[in-house]
Amino acid sequence: MIEDKIQILRQAAKVSSEEDVEKVWCVIAGNDKLVNDIVYTAIASKKTVKILFREHISFTEGKINKKFDFIILKGDSYKIREISKISKEKGSASIVIAPYYIENEENLMTLVGPEDRIKKFVNDTGRENAPISILLEDQTTGFIETELNISKDIPKFLQNIVTPLFNMDEAVLNTILISIEHTEDVAKIQKIATSNKIFVIDFKDIMEE
Repeated sequence: MIEDKIQILRQAAKVSSEEDVEKVWCVIAGNDKLVNDIVYTAIASKKTVKILFREHISFTEGKINKKFDFIILKGDSYKIREISKISKEKGSASIVIAPYYIENEENLMTLVGPEDRIKKFVNDTGRENAPISILLEDQTTGFIETELNISKDIPKFLQNIVTPLFNMDEAVLNTILISIEHTEDVAKIQKIATSNKIFVIDFKDIMEE
């Protein structure tokens, strides 16, 4: 009888503990292999982690096509922070968004893009008089996939020699969380991000998941 009561108390404590665990969001950008590993970990932790979004991005700089992936997760704070830490060690850009930001900041957006384009975006917001605050920021230290965009007129044997040299490249990607000071500037900020070829997500859309 006493053992039964102890079991009931233990179960109640476990449920209470699970309900009290803080839920956080995480945005991670890197090469597709790294993000594939994160997907595997998230699926294996499906009771505590949920994949909200995954996107494959490609952009061209000169003759080079560069590709990267990013993913948005939500779940148990401890597990999410563990995944973020491991992904950073492998070279990703990763930010963990705690409920604090949701409760104390308005008009939140997450942006992912090459470092130079992110810097230009920030500069453009100032020029357009659309003030923002950068709340969180991280950048990659690893490699992303690249392809050499060369003319078909170049002989095949030469393509085979040159192309492997550009298979991987160290391109810096930034992942940032911003807040927009004035609600009426939200559409303007989205337009500025798009014009700079930066992937932008309104955090309200993430919260609805």
